[in-house]
Amino acid sequence: MTTTKYTTTIKRIKFGLLTLFIALGTTTAAFAGMINGTGDITPNVIFGTGGNANGSFTGETNNNIEVGLRAKQRYPAANIFNYNAIDTYTFDSTVLTTNPSTRSVFNFEWSINVNQDNSTSFKLSDFSYLFSFDTDASAGVSYTEIDPFSTIGWFDHSLGDNSTISNAGIESTNNADLTANMSLYSVAQQSANLGFGFSNDPDLPGSYNFKMAVLDLQTQEILSSAEIVVLVTPLPVPTTTTFPLLLGGLCLFFMARKTNIKK
Repeated sequence: MTTTKYTTTIKRIKFGLLTLFIALGTTTAAFAGMINGTGDITPNVIFGTGGNANGSFTGETNNNIEVGLRAKQRYPAANIFNYNAIDTYTFDSTVLTTNPSTRSVFNFEWSINVNQDNSTSFKLSDFSYLFSFDTDASAGVSYTEIDPFSTIGWFDHSLGDNSTISNAGIESTNNADLTANMSLYSVAQQSANLGFGFSNDPDLPGSYNFKMAVLDLQTQEILSSAEIVVLVTPLPVPTTTTFPLLLGGLCLFFMARKTNIKK
């Protein structure tokens, strides 16, 4: 009888702690980890005019479609990723004094290659796309979703194919030009900042999530995707939603313990 009561109590404790750990756990990307097992994208980083290193990308290659995301320090120096090799990038805003108030201390960067192993004739125009960015700097997530190739004003993606060398992507001059070029190329990349219209307060410390997905043009089924978390410290204090969860988990633990004492 005593053994049965003890076992029941242990199960209650485990359930309470499991609830607590799930409630407080950080969001993990569905396809977390270094892309291609190396963090390097194919063929290379083709945006910019030089100095943008490959590496530290999170993502996957699925259905021969490579999708990568990463964040990098924008101020005061580039090519600093502070990557945990899973899906999270961390930057300390307190030591970065050169970024203007209209810019975040990091850039988020994405890469799409719809013919990763060069075995098909697919072009960017053969698929549809969904980019999601988090507008809630707290531990919560509030996504805004856009088509990164049809959003007015966001046309200067760097395009190329598997033969394009580092920093040699071509850029369109307007949205119509971009649409035309998508039927010619299989690789697209971009480097952007929260200050480019993605946030009203881009310099705010907090937790930010980003997702990129490539979808079947007809069925809208996700064929390949990537997701990352960017932490800008000092992080905000726990929100009013996470604190009660912590208390709830602890209450379950002590209720189970009290039941065991009484019995």
